[in-house]
Amino acid sequence: MKAAKRKRLEAAGWHVGTSADFLELSDAEQSYIDMKLALGDALKATRATRRLSQTDVAALVASSQSRVAKMEAADASVSLDLLVRTLLTLGVPRRRVARMLGG
Repeated sequence: MKAAKRKRLEAAGWHVGTSADFLELSDAEQSYIDMKLALGDALKATRATRRLSQTDVAALVASSQSRVAKMEAADASVSLDLLVRTLLTLGVPRRRVARMLGG
């Protein structure tokens, strides 16, 4: 959010915070979400770079296109294990995946 908009909202009496504040997430929960989002974004970028469709990726990991869409969106039903395994299957180096998890 732009600083000017934030100041206007606060001046009007609104409390401006983060989604973590609103949801009362612990640091560990926020870190977990950040990891899933980073892996999902990396999956989408890797797929696009390699010019693969979601269906192509699904075939490589014995899954479905809708599951790949959920992976890219970091859906709550998707595990970190599945995201990591899919990235490794696409040839993303382990060190790069580790950097994504490390922030």
